[in-house]
Amino acid sequence: MANTTSRLEKLRSLMKERKVNVYIIPSEDSHSSEYIASCDARREFISGFTGSAGCSVVTLDSAALATDGRYFNQAAKQLDSNWTLLKQGLQDVPTWQEWAASHASGGKSVAVDSSLLPGSAAKKLSDQVHKAGGAGLVPLDENLVDIVWSTDRPARPRQPVTVLTDDLAGKSVTKKIMELRQELSKKNCPGFFVSMLDEVAWLFNLRGSDIPYNPVFFSYATITPTEAILYIDESQLTDACTAHLQANKVQVKPYETFFSDARQLHSEVAGKRQGNSDGMGIGRFLISNKASWALNRALGGEGSVEEMRSPVGDAKAIKNETEMNGMRSCHVRDGAALIEFFAWLENQLIERKTIIDEVQAAEKLEEIRSKHDRFVGLSFTTISSTGPNAAIIHYGPEKGNCAAIDPASVYLCDSGAQYLDGTTDTTRTLHFGSPGAAEKKAYTLVLKGLIGLETAIFPKGTTGFALDCLARQHLWKNGLDYRHGTGHGVGSYLNVHEGPIGIGTRVQYTEVPLAPGNVLSNEPGYYEDGNFGIRIENIMMVKEVQTEHCFGDKPFLGFEHVTMVPYCQSLIEVSLLDKNEKDWLNASNAEILEKMKGFFEGDELTTAWLKRETQKIE
Repeated sequence: MANTTSRLEKLRSLMKERKVNVYIIPSEDSHSSEYIASCDARREFISGFTGSAGCSVVTLDSAALATDGRYFNQAAKQLDSNWTLLKQGLQDVPTWQEWAASHASGGKSVAVDSSLLPGSAAKKLSDQVHKAGGAGLVPLDENLVDIVWSTDRPARPRQPVTVLTDDLAGKSVTKKIMELRQELSKKNCPGFFVSMLDEVAWLFNLRGSDIPYNPVFFSYATITPTEAILYIDESQLTDACTAHLQANKVQVKPYETFFSDARQLHSEVAGKRQGNSDGMGIGRFLISNKASWALNRALGGEGSVEEMRSPVGDAKAIKNETEMNGMRSCHVRDGAALIEFFAWLENQLIERKTIIDEVQAAEKLEEIRSKHDRFVGLSFTTISSTGPNAAIIHYGPEKGNCAAIDPASVYLCDSGAQYLDGTTDTTRTLHFGSPGAAEKKAYTLVLKGLIGLETAIFPKGTTGFALDCLARQHLWKNGLDYRHGTGHGVGSYLNVHEGPIGIGTRVQYTEVPLAPGNVLSNEPGYYEDGNFGIRIENIMMVKEVQTEHCFGDKPFLGFEHVTMVPYCQSLIEVSLLDKNEKDWLNASNAEILEKMKGFFEGDELTTAWLKRETQKIE
């Protein structure tokens, strides 16, 4: 637990100098990234909370940290007495926006670094502040936490960028830009501004390593009817990158000039609109609804800018055939790594009586993964958790401060990797001894939910919001549930969490129907604080399926699962499974055995484990 007293005192001193009463510190960077570089961990620095999601709000005499159900336990442990924890989603707990607005009554000001808050979020917050009697939301061009953090704040990474060749990307940069311009022309748009890092990487078929686990690089892009511009520190580009960009007619400009260029382009277009007939019919600039308030303001704000769901994000979410084949292939290799790891871990714990802690296990898994073709690195920090730690949904073991794995308790491993041909994310919960009745029942209810979702068939136009209950139905029948989404989109050698699609109760999951080519996770769970946690996760791809009828002349869709790791036989309460569930499980295990056995020729230990865990369930 960090002592935040001194940091808050310095921050409040700066707030008083600038006549700021309430200061907002979001988790995200200026690109709305979920996972960030260490130099952008402002909310972590000021609050001491290390989770990936949340927002801090600081007033002149109080401070609050808001986060979701994945992190309630972690935040409670990490926040010191200076902070109030706002458990988002619980009844009668205010959102961080409501908490901030309530502390602005009486004409007080609320301020934020305008590069860290999306324009739509800024407008909504400003309205809330005004309704509460506050003076409004003030956009700051400086970041007050950065000033407090000036002595030991890490530098922004500038790692080399690489080209993702067309045989791996499946579509050329030229074609992607052409298709984007076709979308822009429908709105007579003078320019689209790309601010999300994974969207820039996807659009230009480039990858980097500026942010841990995410193969992206600090950059912006502007696409107009005649120009494609990448804003980046040019020192990060290899000769191959430069040649690649030139071949696709992409200009390169310094990262720092993006906002000034945006202001200049706004000025030019505004002049055309007002000064001559050439400006007649010019549409508004388009930006993502996740683009920063600072970008919105640079482009002239309301009247000049239209915020929308990014057409680049939409296109990226529908994988082409090359990307889908890559997903299938990398999950076979990744499955082999996990199977070898689980067999090794059980042998070490049970036969050799070796003491292995959670971090050592995670390191061993990474070592095994690294042997496989096209491995680049992990896709997120491995969640390696034993017993009560498995009940902490996004638990992160720390070296020297973690538990030894208890073979008499459940072990939950949520891990993934980046490969040149895809991204993986798999969770398996295992037990190396004799699980109790409560653990077996919870595991089997979660497994039934996973099967229920994975076998769903639904008409085109169905959203992930509508499907979420399929994964929860068996838990609900027993008065149980879990406090996280059921599924997130997954990138293709990109971010492991990818919008705009997902499966869950978030309102944004009502907006975009699932479509063939979408790749999502399926990860129901159940957690008993202080006791155990269960989660099972597969990656699956949306596909069109043939049905006897075609009501309303609509195609029907279903899922193809690509994760090739068996389920824990000792945790399954077979009496709770119906015949269809047993048939599905047996067919899945037979496929896993067939695809995996060739990896372990001569490896008797792993082969025996694989055969045992894929044996037929009667």
